[in-house]
Amino acid sequence: MKHKDKLCNHYNEILDGTYDCIDRLVLNGYFSQGCSPRGFRTWFRALKGSDKDLNNTTLMRMPGRFSRRINAFCKKRNIQLLYFKTGERKHEKAEELLPTDKNFTGIFAIFVARAPRSVWDIKEFDNGKIDIRKKKPLPFINHYYFHIIDKEWGHITIKMAGHPPFGTQIMLNGHEWVERRKAVQKLSIIKEGNCFTSFSSGEALSRIADTLSIQKGQLESVCNRWIYKCLWFGLDQQEQERSGFRYAYSIYQVEYSRNLLFKRGTQLDEMYQNLITLTRSRLDIKRLTTIMGRKNRPHNRRQKQPGIEIRIEEPDYNLTIFKIHFGKITLKLYDKGERILRAEVVVHNAKELKCKRSISNFKEIVSKLRAIMNSFMDNLCYTHVSLLTDGSFEQLSSPSRIGKQRLSGVDINKSRNIAIMESILALSIKPNGYTAKDIATLMKERLEKKQAIAYTSTKAAYDTRKLRGKGLVEKIGKSRKYKTTKKGMETIIAVLTLIQKTLPTVFIVIRSVLLKGLLSDRGKGLHPALKDVETHIKCFDELLRDCLQSVNPGNEVCSFVSRSFGDTSTLS
Repeated sequence: MKHKDKLCNHYNEILDGTYDCIDRLVLNGYFSQGCSPRGFRTWFRALKGSDKDLNNTTLMRMPGRFSRRINAFCKKRNIQLLYFKTGERKHEKAEELLPTDKNFTGIFAIFVARAPRSVWDIKEFDNGKIDIRKKKPLPFINHYYFHIIDKEWGHITIKMAGHPPFGTQIMLNGHEWVERRKAVQKLSIIKEGNCFTSFSSGEALSRIADTLSIQKGQLESVCNRWIYKCLWFGLDQQEQERSGFRYAYSIYQVEYSRNLLFKRGTQLDEMYQNLITLTRSRLDIKRLTTIMGRKNRPHNRRQKQPGIEIRIEEPDYNLTIFKIHFGKITLKLYDKGERILRAEVVVHNAKELKCKRSISNFKEIVSKLRAIMNSFMDNLCYTHVSLLTDGSFEQLSSPSRIGKQRLSGVDINKSRNIAIMESILALSIKPNGYTAKDIATLMKERLEKKQAIAYTSTKAAYDTRKLRGKGLVEKIGKSRKYKTTKKGMETIIAVLTLIQKTLPTVFIVIRSVLLKGLLSDRGKGLHPALKDVETHIKCFDELLRDCLQSVNPGNEVCSFVSRSFGDTSTLS
């Protein structure tokens, strides 16, 4: 099976399959005419016939009518109407109220909570003129959460403000949509929450999930199917038609997930814990959360007859999540179910993607998320599977060129060059690249106090230019941003591992042999092979002392040697 990233290809032998899917999706619904003072006044004239009654009193009556209609509707239809405090979580309560009837469609619960929202403020003057502006600061007003079961999307939520122009958010889930496709019923899936924890063909499942972004009109149709029914509580159908009230939609938040199904849960545990240990130290990940479950992951537990309706809501094992935040984009990796490792790209605001956000542009947004996901997974693979090719280590110190400019080599004996490599590595996983300012910020944390004060973005650009000359870093188009190349990831990680892990370990072993006299104490009865080892160690001792006399005592290698051996005069 051909995978989309290097991490999946590396662990292909222990994987049963993988699939990609859009997870949580939040759309903004807005009435564009009502978003400006002039447009709002024009809409009010069409609604009421004139604007003589356009004042704060009239506007406050509209949310009052919205609330009264909600209460009467819930009482008549016997629908749950619950009030929540600001910031209180509501989705868990909604899951408890999900209807048991599989054929049910419609509103099954309505929640009410206060949240900040822009509201029009009408200031009246003595000459009869008015001034329309938005209230500052933003007031807290009632928002109504309509929990709906749709025949194609399952559980969806529409959050609507009670004040005109009735701004909304529509919350959807891609896994719910995929689950209801007819073709999925042939794949023997098991669904746990919003994840398929078992399936017969990951490729087929991914193809079905991809149709969500390819087929036009899927998002707009589900929004139009329910949003005007919810708007009826503020404006009935005649008022909507008379005033020309129509919603437009844009992408606000998206979650894109890649799910890896392992053959055994123990294989997942071993691989994931090793990956976290290596990635955390090399990529400088500070956010690591462990949620303790009730028991350890089982060795292997498969359903003999998997079915579509099986759902397990609570984990029975230790759940480890690590998150990487970059502005409004979050990268997550965590285990889900018994054999699933899930990677997620979460966009908290689609503005961060620097592209159009209308639902007609959803395909481009998904392609950007897929590119970020592939880069994330590739970098995770590089962090623990990296090798130095022949000659690459020696070539680092040799000069290079960018155009006509001649650049010096990268001397790994200098702490500044080691620090720039660590900073580049930490930023390599950042979506959309990084700038010299980002590098300078991390460098100040790694350098000594005097060096950190004098270190600027200009020096960061100079240090980065030397790495560009080696092909470890490259510029993104004509922008001022950089990205780390595949060669750069592998070389930097291998060099840092050699200097920070391997050499200190070798020095410690040699020190124990030389200082404790483990070989010489055995006298003449020593095996010939061990005598050769002792001879080589003495040669290394002489070579080491010559090196320490010829290089700068403050360089990186000397610092490792001094920590491992202490006073080098005692080595003889």
